[in-house]
Amino acid sequence: MPKTTILSVLVFSFFSICSYSQQRFTLSGTIREAATNETMIGVTVAVPNLRTGTTTNEYGFYSLTLPEGEYEVLISYLGFETIRESLVLNANKQINYKMVEEAQQLEEVVVSENAERLDIREPQMSVNTLAVQTIKRIPVVLGEADVIKSLLLLPGVTSAGEASSGFNVRGGAADQNLILLDEATIFNSSHLFGFFSVFNPDAIKDIKLYKGGIPSRYGGRVSSVLEIFQREGNSKETTVTGGIGAVASRLLVEGPIIKDRTAFLVGGRASYAHLLLPLFDVDNKAYFYDLNTKISHKINDNNSIYLSGYFGRDLFSISDRFVNIYGNAVGNFRWNHLFSDKLFSNLSLIYSDYFYGLELDFVGFEWDSGIRNFNVKYDLKHYINDKFQVNYGLNNIYYVFNPGKIIPNREDSGIVEDQLTKKYANEAAAYVDVEQKINDKLSFNYGLRVSHFNRFGQDEFFVYENDQPVVFDPFQLIYREATPIDTINPGRKANLATYTNFEPRISAAYSFNDKSSVKASYTRLAQYLHLLSNTSSPTPLDVWTPSGPFVKPQLLDQYAMGYFRDINKGEFSLEVEGFYKDIDNRIDYIDGADLIANNAIEQVILNGSARAYGLEFLLRKNEGRFQGWLAYTLSRSEQQTPGRTPNFDNGRSNLETGINFGEWYSTPYDKTHDLALYGNYEINDKWNINANFIYQTGQPTNYPVGQFEFEGVVVPFFGLRNQQRLPDYHRLDISATLRPKRNLDKKIKSEWIFSFYNVYNRMNAASINFRQNQDTGQNEAVRTSIFGIVPSITYNFSF
Repeated sequence: MPKTTILSVLVFSFFSICSYSQQRFTLSGTIREAATNETMIGVTVAVPNLRTGTTTNEYGFYSLTLPEGEYEVLISYLGFETIRESLVLNANKQINYKMVEEAQQLEEVVVSENAERLDIREPQMSVNTLAVQTIKRIPVVLGEADVIKSLLLLPGVTSAGEASSGFNVRGGAADQNLILLDEATIFNSSHLFGFFSVFNPDAIKDIKLYKGGIPSRYGGRVSSVLEIFQREGNSKETTVTGGIGAVASRLLVEGPIIKDRTAFLVGGRASYAHLLLPLFDVDNKAYFYDLNTKISHKINDNNSIYLSGYFGRDLFSISDRFVNIYGNAVGNFRWNHLFSDKLFSNLSLIYSDYFYGLELDFVGFEWDSGIRNFNVKYDLKHYINDKFQVNYGLNNIYYVFNPGKIIPNREDSGIVEDQLTKKYANEAAAYVDVEQKINDKLSFNYGLRVSHFNRFGQDEFFVYENDQPVVFDPFQLIYREATPIDTINPGRKANLATYTNFEPRISAAYSFNDKSSVKASYTRLAQYLHLLSNTSSPTPLDVWTPSGPFVKPQLLDQYAMGYFRDINKGEFSLEVEGFYKDIDNRIDYIDGADLIANNAIEQVILNGSARAYGLEFLLRKNEGRFQGWLAYTLSRSEQQTPGRTPNFDNGRSNLETGINFGEWYSTPYDKTHDLALYGNYEINDKWNINANFIYQTGQPTNYPVGQFEFEGVVVPFFGLRNQQRLPDYHRLDISATLRPKRNLDKKIKSEWIFSFYNVYNRMNAASINFRQNQDTGQNEAVRTSIFGIVPSITYNFSF
């Protein structure tokens, strides 16, 4: 066997001693799509008479170690023809399979009995997946298929409302979600301030959202992991896919460089509504564009390499006096290596950058900020036998934070160039994750992640009396910024703070039979980065900051338990989960905090706690002409920021009030009730109808509870934090897809999608502001809404 790491040899030796005395052999290989030669993720490889099996990993590889004998092997995947093969396993065998799409594969879900059993028996819980074809058919505003908006139809996933960026999972904040595109971190997942997501659905291969029971290989965020893989490209033939919509269009080209060995993929999107604005004598602009690229090369049966990238930019301008540019840029080089038929490895070198730029011509300066990271990952998966698999690996991320740089853009501006203090940090981690099947009824996933975070020195660091950058005024009962007593220059070689955290994970499944099971999980996670934002959803202006001497890492403990059942031979499925989350060191801001261009952000931050708990319900219809699901979540999300240790003044104790007098208060993303209903009906070969309905409890906010007059000016008075709510949010969307019959006889395939967003024209409140009516002098509330009913048409094609 080729040389492996010392760690892999020790793991293999230990578990070999524990393996069965009966002679056993390994069946392994790679499963690809026949039409494109792309590897397939999550394909079920089942051995029915042993009631065992496995699924392919992120690169299409599978491995099963079985006793010597004759078996029937079933290979199944959604929308593809099931492969049944009888084989005699009397030696190690490497068999690669190619799967063929079913003739009527559009949204036609065919689930084999054995695949269902594996889903029911797997200990993994709190995970949702969406097929790309489903995402393309879900009605969305302006007809542009959207990954993030589609996730909002799943239980436990909400957002701050229309045209809001990011998403919230199980009562968590948007910055607590780890978003990965080909393993690279995406720091801002939205285009045009939340109208669209940055993910081109034509370039996407697989989407998976982990809400709990998160495997040990993931870390760095305490709420969820959204993992998205791009397609590898068609190494059989050149194909073109695209779409023309009301506000944006897209085009993707893929094909072989070396047939069956090397493939490329290039996809681009751009919006163009701004081109019409000059016709109406409007000098403003708002548009986005992005580019997805990938090259994959199979060196030999044991080695493959991938080079992928994403680049996206948004531009918003008011005349030429205010210009805002922001976006992501990521790149990833990956090397897959197969040490043996039981040991798979992947080495990744990853670069990720988020840039935010602002030009204020009427003031005379430009503003640039952002975050960059460099990530090295090495992951191994060891298939000990059909009942025992081990994942282990290392990764290291180096961060550079640029809070902001001011640059004068004209000589007479009077602005002096200034760079806010850059911050530097490093996050390293090692993990081991075990998948173990005890017997036909009981199985476990368990592991440990050890993370280590270093906050490096910087050019300028403020020192405060008693290490308190925030002070409490006992007379006015308010918090205010402390004045630094010294400024030091520790330099980048110094360590300002160091944190090490042990993050155990465990999940278990107990199957009553082939149709039902109960599952439970415990997850501990640490998050060392914080998004500085005092809005209900992230904006491009928000700045990321690392943990350090004054800002501690967030620590999560999550417990979940659920019941899972297949109904009527898999035609229906039911998932019910309860969860409880407890988070330490969740930051909040003192009243009146200024987060923009703040070189001493620690002066407006207080550390507190957060908790969320709830019950999720998901009922799916998986087969037939009508398919869809009903998702409902009942939950609470709260935060508490009590006063710190009492301080003493002249021998008297001055107890701090904290925020909200130290009592629990609703977070801005607390949604008590969240209901989503999605349905898809295949009328015939030409027409397909889709509809979804969403209802959510109104978002917590603050309304004035009184007012007073000061020197002739009426000043509103606000009560405790987040005591009021916006009106409840609800809407109905529908769409119809037309696939002309002539598609069957032509190489060019096409379809038309007609959609109506917000069919009954519900004017949902994005915000409610209060003002004094100039005519009557009375106070009045003014509702701001983003969308009423929005019709759209999209034309999709491929050849």
